Amino acid sequence: MDRQTTPGTPTTAPDKYVHLECTGTMLILDAEPGQRPAVVYCGPSIVGADPAELALLATRQWAHGNALAPITATLMQELGTGIGGSPGLIVHRDGQDWAVDLRVERITRDTDCSVTVHCTDKHSAISVNNIIALDPASGVVRAKAVVTNDGGEDLAVDWCCALALPLDQKLQRITGFTGRWSGEFTREEVEIFRGSYLRENKAGRTSHDNFPGITLTTTATNENSGLAAAFHLGWSGNNRIRIDRQSDGRNFLQTGELLFPGEVILSAGESYTTPEMFAGFSRQGLSDVSRKLHAALTHSVLPQRALARPRPVHYNTWEAVYFGLSEERLITLAEDAAKVGAERFILDDGWFGSRRHDRAGLGDWWVSEDVFPNGLGPLVERVKALGMEFGIWFEPEMVNPDSDLYRAHPEWVLQAENVEQIPFRSQLTLDLSRTDVFEYLFSMISGIVSAHGVSYIKWDMNRETPHPGSGGRPAMHRQTHAVYRLIDALRDKHPDLEIESCSSGGGRADFGILQRADRIWASDNNDPRDRQGIERGASVFFPLRVIGSHVGPKHCHTTRRTYSMEFRAGTAIFGHMGLELDLRDETERDLATLAAAIKLYKQHRDLLHGGEFQRGDTAPYLNLIGVVAKDREEALFSCAQTDAHSTVLPERIYFTGLDAGRKYRVRLVWPLANPSVTAPSIIDHADLLGKGSVFGGASLMDYGMQVPLLYPDTCLIYHLEAEH
Repeated sequence: MDRQTTPGTPTTAPDKYVHLECTGTMLILDAEPGQRPAVVYCGPSIVGADPAELALLATRQWAHGNALAPITATLMQELGTGIGGSPGLIVHRDGQDWAVDLRVERITRDTDCSVTVHCTDKHSAISVNNIIALDPASGVVRAKAVVTNDGGEDLAVDWCCALALPLDQKLQRITGFTGRWSGEFTREEVEIFRGSYLRENKAGRTSHDNFPGITLTTTATNENSGLAAAFHLGWSGNNRIRIDRQSDGRNFLQTGELLFPGEVILSAGESYTTPEMFAGFSRQGLSDVSRKLHAALTHSVLPQRALARPRPVHYNTWEAVYFGLSEERLITLAEDAAKVGAERFILDDGWFGSRRHDRAGLGDWWVSEDVFPNGLGPLVERVKALGMEFGIWFEPEMVNPDSDLYRAHPEWVLQAENVEQIPFRSQLTLDLSRTDVFEYLFSMISGIVSAHGVSYIKWDMNRETPHPGSGGRPAMHRQTHAVYRLIDALRDKHPDLEIESCSSGGGRADFGILQRADRIWASDNNDPRDRQGIERGASVFFPLRVIGSHVGPKHCHTTRRTYSMEFRAGTAIFGHMGLELDLRDETERDLATLAAAIKLYKQHRDLLHGGEFQRGDTAPYLNLIGVVAKDREEALFSCAQTDAHSTVLPERIYFTGLDAGRKYRVRLVWPLANPSVTAPSIIDHADLLGKGSVFGGASLMDYGMQVPLLYPDTCLIYHLEAEH
């Protein structure tokens, strides 16, 4: 803590350093009034660190062919400072006042773990407030910037990062997250290089191919040891993330909203606030960084009303029937779902207007009499009589040209003047920044929720928006905020309503949408082999409680591969479990297996969603993940084999997060029958399907346990319970 300041008061003492420290993270700023502000240090806590000492250790000097004095790397790296890297703030007034040079005006300590640095440039008539906080639950850094036009003429904001952050020079490996529809959260690794690493997203949503998050590690870091950091922009629109290695050897990270030309123009006195950046740091590997991000999301970002409720088992109708809806068929599906243990029934696409296929009806949010001649009432009543909640699908931001809404209001869509709309899934994007569009959607959605006691909305968005024009100007910034306002208004009107963020699967998954949504749909791909990788990637940023994970059909619709119920259900247990299949196509044996998996999920969901997440380091053909109770009393680990191995037997797995000094009884709780290819195996020798065996925590973590010989696409779930 800065000894010279108190929460809520400006700094007036001569000490120019601000020192924040919370939950293992330390931030030191050089913020002397009248001078350029800079980050001295941001990362894992350094024992006994003194700000002046660190600043002295980092003393730089001039070198031939360069400026005669070191150039301060400021909080925004504005153009007026003369720094050679990419600027973090680009503003101008019709080409003037672009060389901004911000100086500290005052410091406000908002709390013990947060600070606002107030900076101004009197000549350019611009001020920037950098708001930086360390999350008390996790130590995760949260940063955003507020730019204000203090002049009399309009100020164009072309780029403004949340914070230009210097990086530890030991962090040399960048991992970005890319992918495609049905292949989200694919990792791409590259070593930091001289120049710029840049990921940009112009899709109008978080996107499948340019997720706004990266990790940085040393070349020796793994999941459970070594220096690691992760950065994420909590924003559901266009975004940019970049790392620059400058010619002077320093590395910097910036992330912020990607703005189209003229998208943000501030009149006198107006302000622009960036989306918030989240940054986690650890010396105990990447999994520990994930645990910090999970804690920040859970305790400080997610809607708190749903946190106390166990995550109910979903049944979603989509892959069971697609558009083949009828009251009789849906009631049968609901009855079958209730028998195996589902707790929430979600009616997916096709229930409204002329929506008999995906080329018509979007925007006509009234119950189709063709599909439901008796209305939704009989289905809803039967679902609730079976003891399940009722949820429903909407895609509010979209409209089909073949719809009553578009025929009545073609002017309601986002479009660039004199540019032809890009064909995309036979739909267009509505302009939610218009008051009439906003009010129409709120009225129609709220009406359905009220009329039928809807407790859950699957909120979809199946189109990118490359031409987000409104009134002749780009409007994705306004559109994204309007989506947020619409969801917020609906939740204010219906306090018990929960919302899932879906966008062709995982195309809108970020901390911004999760301030108002309760879970994300990680992918439209229910193939359990693919899901093992997708959800491992998603787990870097998101906890299991928000990752929707469904048991799909035996013959996977997206890959045409065939899987056992044991593998399908075992994979879905490690997430927010749901079902998305026609249960009439499953054998009695598979239905019994599914019911057993749901029972296992319900038995352990408090642990799965409330414990500390673990990722193990394994060979590529294995995926080891787990959750350990915070008191280290029990743990649940999943080990999935997704491919063949080149050795005679597979390798050992090494459990993590246990109490090294305690003994644990280890049992195999999934699958129910021994899956080993040959016998006897460790499953038999250790009686893992029976009473289990007791092992020391240190042995399980440091020596490991042999994996039995398995066929690919097999998932083992181990339960560990401390002995007393």
